[in-house]
Amino acid sequence: MGLLTDPGMERSQLPALLEKYHRPICVILYVVGIVWFMALAHNSLNHGTYFSENALLPGLVQGDFHGDSQAVQYLESLTEEAEKHASGMPYPWLAAQFTQLGLDTFTHNFTLHYPMGKDKIFTGKNVYGILRASRGSSTEAVVVSAPYRPPSSLLQGTAPSIALMLAMAHFFSTQVYWAKDLIFLVTEHEQLGAQAWLQAYHRTQSGAGVLDHGDLEGRAGAIQAAINLELHSSHVSHIDVKVEGLNGQLPNLDLVNLIHRLCQRENVHHTFKNRGDHPSPETLQGWLHQLQTLLAMVASQASGVPTGNHGLFHRYGIAAVTVEGQQQQGRGWRSVSLHQLGRVLEGVCRSLNNLLERFHQSFFFYLLPATNRYISIGVYMPPFGMIAGGVLVKALALWYSTSCAAEEQHQNKNIKKKVDYGLLGCVPLVVLMHLVSVAVSCGPPMLSRCGLIMALSAEDSVFLGTAAFCLTLLVLPSCINRYMGLQERSWEIVKIFAVLELGVLLFAGAVYNFSLALIITIAFTPVALITSPSKSRMKWCLKSLLLILVHPLSMLFLFVMLDTWQNFSQLPINKLLWKSYIATKRALMYSVVDSLIYSNWVFDVATQCLLPVWLLFWQIVHYPTP
Repeated sequence: MGLLTDPGMERSQLPALLEKYHRPICVILYVVGIVWFMALAHNSLNHGTYFSENALLPGLVQGDFHGDSQAVQYLESLTEEAEKHASGMPYPWLAAQFTQLGLDTFTHNFTLHYPMGKDKIFTGKNVYGILRASRGSSTEAVVVSAPYRPPSSLLQGTAPSIALMLAMAHFFSTQVYWAKDLIFLVTEHEQLGAQAWLQAYHRTQSGAGVLDHGDLEGRAGAIQAAINLELHSSHVSHIDVKVEGLNGQLPNLDLVNLIHRLCQRENVHHTFKNRGDHPSPETLQGWLHQLQTLLAMVASQASGVPTGNHGLFHRYGIAAVTVEGQQQQGRGWRSVSLHQLGRVLEGVCRSLNNLLERFHQSFFFYLLPATNRYISIGVYMPPFGMIAGGVLVKALALWYSTSCAAEEQHQNKNIKKKVDYGLLGCVPLVVLMHLVSVAVSCGPPMLSRCGLIMALSAEDSVFLGTAAFCLTLLVLPSCINRYMGLQERSWEIVKIFAVLELGVLLFAGAVYNFSLALIITIAFTPVALITSPSKSRMKWCLKSLLLILVHPLSMLFLFVMLDTWQNFSQLPINKLLWKSYIATKRALMYSVVDSLIYSNWVFDVATQCLLPVWLLFWQIVHYPTP
């Protein structure tokens, strides 16, 4: 501690006041930060959207699209063809349609070596056509994509998306103003096909290398933007714009504003999170409405899972969104035809055709409480800093407390029982916690193979094995206290390590995935403030219970149960818990697979960053007291 201690610290009043009043300061920062963040949903604290990129020129040219009847013909033909391929994609039909339109048509094969369980191999094929720019040199491109879902799929069909795409390709092929290549892409196996196509297009590899992306026979220019279509019917009630991408990445705000602006011009009802704008946002009801929309975005972004195929484009610096057509009955909802949707998409593509450079002028870090309001990073970071600021205040208070104790021990040479306040003495404990957490992170593939011996599914083996490992770690403090011989007050040094590591995780994570960092901050800041050894049995039990509730696996179950309750609120409690248990197993399995295939960071952050901090807190609570 000598190297980290200011020699004049004991003469300063500020550290002493901080050490004395750090608890009320931390509580005030925590409460004020949460209230401040919730207040950002009010229009007086956020801003109206606007265009930073003047080259887009949205709505400057009158739309000419009139291929709605042709889209209906494509839809009827595709529906008939899909009946012949109940569980696959009609590759010849799609390739023939692109070829008849005069596009450069190619197919793309990819293979997935499933990383969990038996050596399963899944194959797929994408079909894409390229409309070469008539007024350019094929150096830039725009992608219009749609996933294909066969009739046997459990998800809603996307045949209208492909039919509208073909109608747009037919219309665009007759125009001469294109300065960028247009790529019309139909992917198989949802996000897997899009991931394989992007890796092959950019010649990169992501995840654990289990996806063999294959090679592309034809390419266009550098992709500037992408629009993913998910229409489930030829007549929809509104358009929902999805923005969240892999690991919480977001597209440039100008692209989101462009779609909302063109929907407004074409009289197409448009929403965000399937929630329209409140007619009176300045009222209490309007603030609550926008707060719910804001929290819905936070929950979606924190998962790190893309809300559509568009979310895989962001890692390549490509602005992309998904436009989903929703069908909702009731008063206030009017039908939107394919003609209106085509006009909107025509305006989007023509605006993107005007771009002189990549999207860069508007925001990439923002939150949306409504379709026409946004909260920038400069607005939402101050309340986040207040919520997480209590962690740093607690670390400074502990540092001052241990420094003063070390100085007092140094001056009082009559003390018989010396306490080592050096940081190096706790390094083995910290390293041990991280090694155990790495073992948890690397365990799922091995657990899935071991489950085959006991005839367990991959979901059961991974969940039960991980849960058993985490339960075993609960007895780790007793082993450490017995064999490592920790000193009397060394828990304060351990807590300094834990709190500082938590602070680094929170503030570093907020720059990449703000929503995930916000949820972790709200859950772990109270834990960091109250964690300490307790002589009282009641306090010890309460602190242990709180720590169990914020364990990464417990938090996963609680959030899944909350989501299940929102969707199935009519279920009795026993069925709700069972359904939540099944969903938790699948969520854990999906997070592991997404990490291996798409490089989703949520599982790695939970096991390699958050779990060691939790283990250190658990060790502190179970530290022996004299």
